[in-house]
Amino acid sequence: MERPAVKPALVVLAAGIGSRYGGLKQLDPVGPGGEVVLDYSVFDAQRAGFGRMVFVIRRDIADAFGSAILVRFRDRVECACVFQDLDALPAGYAVPAGRTKPWGTGHAVLAAAGAVREPFAVINADDFYGRNSFIRLHDFLAAAHDPTHETCALVGFRLRNTLSEHGHVSRGVCACDGAGHLTGIRERTRIVADGGDVADVSPEGVREPLDPDALVSMNMWGFAPSMFTHLRRLFTDFLGDGGVSPTREFYLPAAVDRLIAEGAATCRVLTTPDTWFGVTYPADKPRVVSSIRGRIAAGDYPERLWAS
Repeated sequence: MERPAVKPALVVLAAGIGSRYGGLKQLDPVGPGGEVVLDYSVFDAQRAGFGRMVFVIRRDIADAFGSAILVRFRDRVECACVFQDLDALPAGYAVPAGRTKPWGTGHAVLAAAGAVREPFAVINADDFYGRNSFIRLHDFLAAAHDPTHETCALVGFRLRNTLSEHGHVSRGVCACDGAGHLTGIRERTRIVADGGDVADVSPEGVREPLDPDALVSMNMWGFAPSMFTHLRRLFTDFLGDGGVSPTREFYLPAAVDRLIAEGAATCRVLTTPDTWFGVTYPADKPRVVSSIRGRIAAGDYPERLWAS
């Protein structure tokens, strides 16, 4: 199968405020050499064959991000930064009174449209996905696909392996057909674990049980560059349907779900043997540090990622 001349790009969503964590968790060290979670994702992506790294950040963290993160690997990896601005809206729309945050993950991906022309992956800056996850996604993006139909991919993780012991989490719960294609995805915003039981709990306290082995999205996606055209249309629809509010967000999983429902896209769900982990709450950090050290001991990573 003929492969494209240009390596897939990696778009990293790093503009999150980290309100539950109590600080800018993207810059919090977890590795023995001061590495942050993002260092391991860049390292894994580079090993898997990805080319440019495009970081979606806020303007107010640009200096800190550059001096604390990019300085580590920018001489080893081609990097670019783009800004997710609150006022980056279609013509005819304005930021409503009381709106202080950007418009969510779908809006964040749109911020990278001017910097990406090749097939690309999307990840969160503060999630650890594992080397095999990047290999699976790279190989999908490097393969030839039907140019007349939007074909994308999602790396799916088991729900039970993505929970925090220290509070609720948000996950996109996937429904798949027998061929491994995504048929729908539903954003669950207050998932909690109680012993062996997992449930989505409403603000009123109503519990809806969930299958612990369900596949969920951890926002690790693969797209063709034509996805930006779809996102522009869907974001405009979102704003016109009440999205111009102080709090609503334009979620990337919801955008993909809409494209599937319209018959405009097919999404392959890629399974991975890797275990996801991340820092949602401060109390999650010791587990992440321990997990990283375990992988170093197993030979998956060097003691210092970017040592000369």
